Amino acid sequence: MKVLLDECVDTRLVSEITGFEVATVVGKGWAGIANGKLLALAQAEFDAFVTVDKNLAFQQHLPKFSIAVIVVRASSNRLADLITVVPDLLAAIPMAQKGAVSYVGR
Repeated sequence: MKVLLDECVDTRLVSEITGFEVATVVGKGWAGIANGKLLALAQAEFDAFVTVDKNLAFQQHLPKFSIAVIVVRASSNRLADLITVVPDLLAAIPMAQKGAVSYVGR
């Protein structure tokens, strides 16, 4: 599975997400692109989109996108806080449904 990390997620988290092909919004050159257009671009190449943006599910009509969205709930978007959620994230990625949002963490 191919996973895209949102620009609000610390890029160093890539090395913690094992067993999947992982890229970042910044690495793809998509930084600054609005969420709707970003999801439209991402669905052509990726299976799942990982973000810490808790409002994304309310701002976008996710069923129109053929990509799964996983919202990470952590104390902050600092690497130390995100790493604590990695086991749940790794378990959620293969189960995440396209066009829907899944939540991991607290």
